[in-house]
Amino acid sequence: MRATGRQLFPRVLLAAGLWLAAAQPSHADYPERAITLIVPFAPGGSTDVIARTVAEALRPLLGQPVVVDNRAGAGGALGTAQIAKARPDGYTIGMGTASTLAINPAVYKSLPFDVTTDLAPVGAIAAVPNIMSVNPKVAARNMSEFVPLARIQAGRMSYGSSGNGSVSHLMGEQFKLATGADLIHVPYRGIGPALNDAVAGQIEVLFDNLPTTLPLVQAGKLRALAISGPARLPALPDVPTFAELRLDALDWMAFFGLVAPAKTPDAVIARLNSALRTALAQPEVRKTLAAQQAVIAAGSPAEFAATIAAAMQRMRGAAAAAHIEIR
Repeated sequence: MRATGRQLFPRVLLAAGLWLAAAQPSHADYPERAITLIVPFAPGGSTDVIARTVAEALRPLLGQPVVVDNRAGAGGALGTAQIAKARPDGYTIGMGTASTLAINPAVYKSLPFDVTTDLAPVGAIAAVPNIMSVNPKVAARNMSEFVPLARIQAGRMSYGSSGNGSVSHLMGEQFKLATGADLIHVPYRGIGPALNDAVAGQIEVLFDNLPTTLPLVQAGKLRALAISGPARLPALPDVPTFAELRLDALDWMAFFGLVAPAKTPDAVIARLNSALRTALAQPEVRKTLAAQQAVIAAGSPAEFAATIAAAMQRMRGAAAAAHIEIR
């Protein structure tokens, strides 16, 4: 008996549905090959150390190598653009930081990507405090002595940063606005040269992420005046937080997390997030991150998206107030 049109149509739909289902990519076996983790900064810094720690922990959890690929340049914008433009299949992911996801969009006139539409949050990893330090020869033992000194010596004291539009640049300008101190900004190509000149006394003040400055403070080569974060650190028990000093504008921490290209399948994002959260619960990972003074901040993609959005709003306000714009 020949099928009527009414009988044939459901069969056609069923066949088409089966064909479409077969044609759709399956993510049940993800990942099936190595994953590239782009780090938009040079090797050796906090972002790189955290990325390599996470990559090593993810390898057995995902069953595939996670290969770190450093793509430094333009304050992290170069590598971040490469993450955004990668194929959204889960095989290229990257490190997202306060600099690349919040500060750069606030200070650059234009970027080759849009954080909100070209990237998909995978999950937060950790946050580290920021620190303000001075050369030991500066005649100020604490913040209450430094601010009046900086006002008296208006235009004669300088602070170094890792470059225009960097975390350290934004912090320096926030400090000037909050205290009325007239400090001259000296941008460097990276935090290393700035640290060297701060120790040598070529510049008086330095703003930085804590991990790179802490060893110099502990060695007595720099004097810490304040840190960001919810509480004082065991490593620096005598150093107050910016919040204690009522310098709330500077009381923010530098965050780190994983991002993927936009349109990466939800199932892939969920797989990566699950593995990341498991990795961050491992004692060895926590120990390594603690050595970087990092506070674990594991959470869902939505929670990381909220962190990014809040940071973007804060940094836009700070950059506008300080008149920082890079063309």
